[in-house]
Amino acid sequence: MHGLTRHALPAIALIGLVLVSHANAQAPGLGASVELVDPHVFRVCADPHNLPLSDEQGQGFENKIAELLARKLNEPTSYTYFPQVIGFVRNTLNALRCDVVIGVVVGDGQMQTTNPYYRTTYALVFRPGTGLDGIEALSDPRLKDKHIGIVAGTPPATVLAQEGLMALAKPYPLTVDTRVDSPTHAMADDVAAGRIDAGVLWGPMAGYYAQRETPHLTVVPLLKEGERMDFRIAMGVRRSDQDWKRKLNRLISEDQAEIDQILTDYGVPLLDEQGQLKAR
Repeated sequence: MHGLTRHALPAIALIGLVLVSHANAQAPGLGASVELVDPHVFRVCADPHNLPLSDEQGQGFENKIAELLARKLNEPTSYTYFPQVIGFVRNTLNALRCDVVIGVVVGDGQMQTTNPYYRTTYALVFRPGTGLDGIEALSDPRLKDKHIGIVAGTPPATVLAQEGLMALAKPYPLTVDTRVDSPTHAMADDVAAGRIDAGVLWGPMAGYYAQRETPHLTVVPLLKEGERMDFRIAMGVRRSDQDWKRKLNRLISEDQAEIDQILTDYGVPLLDEQGQLKAR
């Protein structure tokens, strides 16, 4: 996601997921017979400074999911960390330094994707008790005179423009080096401090940072917009790694309940197959 970002449509949709270029996508892998450099280690490609997704201390939910699947395989985890900017896939997965990216948009053109293991959406965040309680969509007239944070180039930015809300909006950058900048964290802090009235964040970022502010921010998943706000998230592997993909698909299916619990613990708004919020 960050989201929501390895991406062009879904790519720019997700801040915190991987930003990569199509030029990095075409490494051959190791062939069908020997897909993994070390088949006895669960080798993960990840960003070292991108909470709530991943970090070097293993505190992100993608770290926790990787550890869960590695335990099921009775294998240790090993990480190759690299900032999720252009060159991420070339320097990690396609350089054969690791074997799986834990969070990518289904159908990402940079790599082969597994079956999805969660579906989530962008969300509106605001301080409770500021006159915005009960809002369900960006078309609500109470937002007309509000200063709203928005990540430039993401689907909600289109909706803000359609609703005439961009004049007072505060833009935050889409493409950043996570070692030195976290626009999603900055947006949540700005909402909590009253510097802006509300913000629109990729769901995993919204849920995570909202529950770390005091008081907690209100999180409203955007389920009623004309533009697509939700995306299915899978794992990414090299294009040649068919057996590995099938193994990951099996693990996802067998361990879906535990994966859901990890995501819920991090505040991720989870959607079912009908696009409705799952009961917590």
